[in-house]
Amino acid sequence: MGAFLEGSAHGIPIETWLDQPPMFGGCSDMLPFLVRSLAGTSCFSAMKHRAHMDGDVMIAGFFPLHTLGIHLSNSEGSRQEENIPLIFKNYQLVLALAFAIEEINKSSELLHNLTLGFDIYDVYFEAWAVFKNPFIWLFGKYKIPNYSCRRESKSIAALTGPLGITSARIGTLLELYRIPQLTFGPFDHALNDHKKFPTLYQMSPKDTSMATAMVSLLLHFSWNWVGLLTSQDENGAWILAELKEEMAKKRVCVAYELMISLQHTSYIFKLMAVHNEINLSSASVLIIYGDKDSLIALMIFIEQIFIHGKVCIVNSQWDFTMKRRYFMLGSLHVPLIFTHHHVEVSGFTDFVKAVKPSKYPEDIFLARLWFLSFNCSDSESDCVTWDNCLHDASLDWLHGHIFEITMSGDSYNIYNAVYAVAQALHEMVLHQRELQTMGNRKQRVPSPEQLHTFLKNIQFYNPTRDQVIWDEKRKLEPEYDILNIWNFPDGLALEVKVGKFSPYAPHGNQMSLSEDMVEWAIGTTETPHSVCSENCGPGFRKSPQEEKPACCFDCTPCSENEIANGTDMEQCVKCPDHQYANKERTHCFLRATSFLAFEDPLGIALACMSLCFSMLTATVLGVFVKHQDTAIVKANNRALSYILLISLIFCFLCSLLFLGRPNAVTCILQQITFGIVFTVAVSTVLAKTVTVVLAFKATSPGRRMRWLLVSGAPNFIIPICTLIQVTLCGVWLGTSPPFVDTDAHSEHGHIIILCNKGSLTAFYCILGYLGSLALASFTMAFLARNLPDAFNEAKFLTFSMLVFCSVWLTFLPVYHSAKGKVMVAVEAFSILASSAGLLGCIFAPKCYTILLVPNRNYINRSKNK
Repeated sequence: MGAFLEGSAHGIPIETWLDQPPMFGGCSDMLPFLVRSLAGTSCFSAMKHRAHMDGDVMIAGFFPLHTLGIHLSNSEGSRQEENIPLIFKNYQLVLALAFAIEEINKSSELLHNLTLGFDIYDVYFEAWAVFKNPFIWLFGKYKIPNYSCRRESKSIAALTGPLGITSARIGTLLELYRIPQLTFGPFDHALNDHKKFPTLYQMSPKDTSMATAMVSLLLHFSWNWVGLLTSQDENGAWILAELKEEMAKKRVCVAYELMISLQHTSYIFKLMAVHNEINLSSASVLIIYGDKDSLIALMIFIEQIFIHGKVCIVNSQWDFTMKRRYFMLGSLHVPLIFTHHHVEVSGFTDFVKAVKPSKYPEDIFLARLWFLSFNCSDSESDCVTWDNCLHDASLDWLHGHIFEITMSGDSYNIYNAVYAVAQALHEMVLHQRELQTMGNRKQRVPSPEQLHTFLKNIQFYNPTRDQVIWDEKRKLEPEYDILNIWNFPDGLALEVKVGKFSPYAPHGNQMSLSEDMVEWAIGTTETPHSVCSENCGPGFRKSPQEEKPACCFDCTPCSENEIANGTDMEQCVKCPDHQYANKERTHCFLRATSFLAFEDPLGIALACMSLCFSMLTATVLGVFVKHQDTAIVKANNRALSYILLISLIFCFLCSLLFLGRPNAVTCILQQITFGIVFTVAVSTVLAKTVTVVLAFKATSPGRRMRWLLVSGAPNFIIPICTLIQVTLCGVWLGTSPPFVDTDAHSEHGHIIILCNKGSLTAFYCILGYLGSLALASFTMAFLARNLPDAFNEAKFLTFSMLVFCSVWLTFLPVYHSAKGKVMVAVEAFSILASSAGLLGCIFAPKCYTILLVPNRNYINRSKNK
């Protein structure tokens, strides 16, 4: 946020921003600043605008401190100094450098007989002003470059940052003089070009694990629908590619990706377009990666005006604790910030507490901070001793949102940078002493150009035991702390560490997070939700939506006998044949074996019908045997009637083979017995029909028909027809006999054990053969239906064959549509129905005559005699 105040915002001078309407907010409204008039403080005009501590070797620092001391002309100062907004947080950068230098000067291990000092200047963001203080540092004045007003320079290196663009601009100047430049801001890919910046060294490690860390956070909260917003530069392009690659691996989808540039000609319209994209998207999570200066106007635009309810995951360059006091609390919802993890530097907080202007009398920034913070009166002599100023005042009295005493990430990089310079300088001095002879001339102050050789190969452990190394191949990947913002009244906020990401932890344990410490939106304790499509629960599978990312899908129920026992399953799993899926399609259960048992209601009904009809047929046979000498029994060919009745008994009984647990024997007997027994019955009917026809045709003397009737030729029809059927059955058994099979699909939750016919062709051949016999019998009986005689049974034979054919013609479609036990029952019932049709149509009239109208049988018999 401070970068927004470092002189300009996107090419607009800070003075212009002070006059902006509330839409973008002037700097005076932007933060909880401490504002107090500096007019009339005469001692400040006598001080140089720098922080200085003398030493044998000097390190320069160019930090964004202009808000603590803007160098204005007298005319400008009279108008504007009273409205200077002050941000004190950046002064910690000065203290970090001073602390490291004092620690090194006290050390007995580094720089024997040499002391370090510092010159610290503020730095502006404007391209025309960024070189002002570097010129003063190099030449004494900034209006005459390459002409030095100084007799001898003791400077050895320069520290710049945190913005990469200011480091790059200053670097073009420092490179001309081969001065080592160490940047303490976030790693910048644009500065990593060693050909363009050969004298520049970046202290901050490359964010090689940033994408992995952010995606791990998304996975932790099950967020898979995320927007990306980056600055349109090399850093933005790099992180965008890294994030998209990592998100693709973890099946996290990009709802939208936006890049915004400072150089965009229609910046305000670009902001509007970005706002529309973010606000209209269903994604509740937004990853923001970029430096503060590139995106600050967008963040103000977003927070103040339009967008609410988004969870923002940002990199460490943002300072959300400095909010506008009129911000609606929680308007940005949840900033989750990834910062580089570093151990606390021992003694730094005590050092900060002990800092006073009297300790650093040449530090104008500390003098201004002290004067404005502790309400001191002006002293005409200097800016070190103040009237009416508390003698025990300390910087730790200031609120945390104004000044922090714990070391920040940028300050830690400055701390390491100073130690790196000291270590390289130490090695260079030792190397020079090895080359010099005893009693040689006095050692000269080391030159900045000589320091490069030792800086490039530097590798050491700082006092906190952290390794500092330049080689990117050997440099350790950074660990990250995850911070959350806790909001307080009046726009104040507190950064709270809620988690950590370590790339060195075992896979799956790299991220640790305390969810109960995360402050979500005001008025809710629930974790925000950000998905394109809701999870598909058990029993459903994901169906991708056309032209949509993989995270957008429909939930389709699993098909029959398939399950999905997890969430968001890509495919349903088919249950094995011996198992079945429950109605919810979530589990497979073992199927219960089932068959048409005698105990089943349907089995009981068929068995009773079979036995009843068998006994009825046996009774009819007994009646015929008992009345075998009656006219009606003799007239209808007593022998054929006996054969027909016996075959019908077996027809009724063979239906019992379809009941009970099937086995190999019963499967064969079902079809073979059915085919042969029915062939005997139908061929017997055919023989009776032929006998009737011959009997009437043979009444004329000399007719050949009489010889056929007398010779008993119709009786050969039965064995011949039966032999043909036996042959067909033999071929069936020899090629593809029936076998025991299972049906797992007909009845839910059951495996039905039944007989597979082996060859449907053979089965239909048998049925077809029976049908041809029945059709022949029907034709013969139909032709003889009108022949005269009281005992002519041609009409009954015709009707019996009509019933027989009707039953089996109905059987075919019903059989094909039935499944499981019903299919078996259909065949058994067809056998019983067709057999009952033959029994009833042929023998019911005869039994009626024999049993109920015996006189008619007698009369007819006398007549026959």
